[in-house]
Amino acid sequence: MRPVRTVFAGALLGTLVLAGCGQTGTTATPAASPTAASSSAAPDTAAPGAAFPVTVEAANGKVTLTKRPERIISLSATHTETLFAIGAGPQVIAVDDRSNHPAEAPKTDLSGFKPNVEAIIAHKPDLVVVSDDIDQIITELGKVNVPVLWEPAATKLDEAYDEIADLGAATGNQAKADEVVSGMKTSLEKLAAEAPQAKNLTYYHELDQTPYAATSKTFIGQLYGLFGVTNIADKAPDAAGGYPKLSAEFVAQADPDLIFLADVKCCAQNKAALAKRPGWQSLSAIKNDQVVELDDDIASRWGPRVVDLAQSIGAAVTKAAAR
Repeated sequence: MRPVRTVFAGALLGTLVLAGCGQTGTTATPAASPTAASSSAAPDTAAPGAAFPVTVEAANGKVTLTKRPERIISLSATHTETLFAIGAGPQVIAVDDRSNHPAEAPKTDLSGFKPNVEAIIAHKPDLVVVSDDIDQIITELGKVNVPVLWEPAATKLDEAYDEIADLGAATGNQAKADEVVSGMKTSLEKLAAEAPQAKNLTYYHELDQTPYAATSKTFIGQLYGLFGVTNIADKAPDAAGGYPKLSAEFVAQADPDLIFLADVKCCAQNKAALAKRPGWQSLSAIKNDQVVELDDDIASRWGPRVVDLAQSIGAAVTKAAAR
């Protein structure tokens, strides 16, 4: 929901926004990434423990795997997290340089932002998972018969669930993937039900200090929507793309009740830094200590840890509503 160390992903909300903060491309704007039509496993992969071959419908079409992959490379931090969450960790032999969770992931200098075909092939993978088709990496790997599963940045929760299911089917871990998705849905429903539906509260979610924001139509915006808060970015000029570049004056005039920062680790942003911006010192969120420092990585990925992000949002909304 790009920037991964670029925020929440496919062709990246401008490599500009995220790369500027030292992030990689794993969160793209809806316009930049293809609409991965409900990418779902073919019928023969639906049953847990289904025998191979299996066929998965991904953004690059139907991908057939003749046998259970045992040498998987992930070039997406989000998909690395998902692979380990669904029990495919032992099958992963290399991940890209931005994959930092979980700690045991076999991190390498491979890049999802600047993929090197020769370097990837050197690991002898039997499946490569990507969130972007940069430099036609899918075609290039196809020339040497390396299967690639392209699962772009999700633009809504259902797409995130579908992608987890796809990875479960492709790796022979369908049952665990289904369990992860079910757990995510249950947790998010519970968090939304427990939080006060504070429709009178407004918020601003900052991707970087440019500042770029995310509207309610984005993946990240839909998570906030679970808690009934109003997004100030929805009324920004040129908000149609989902990631408008705001002016300091726009934010100051909107005076949001809550400010969520997704540029903490990358760009050293916090309440004190915000207070130094022209016209921001008197913002309600700053005066009332309602500036929330998010974990940049969790706030920019669309895998199982979106539940952690929702917990942070819910706690902040509950605190603000109690004032």
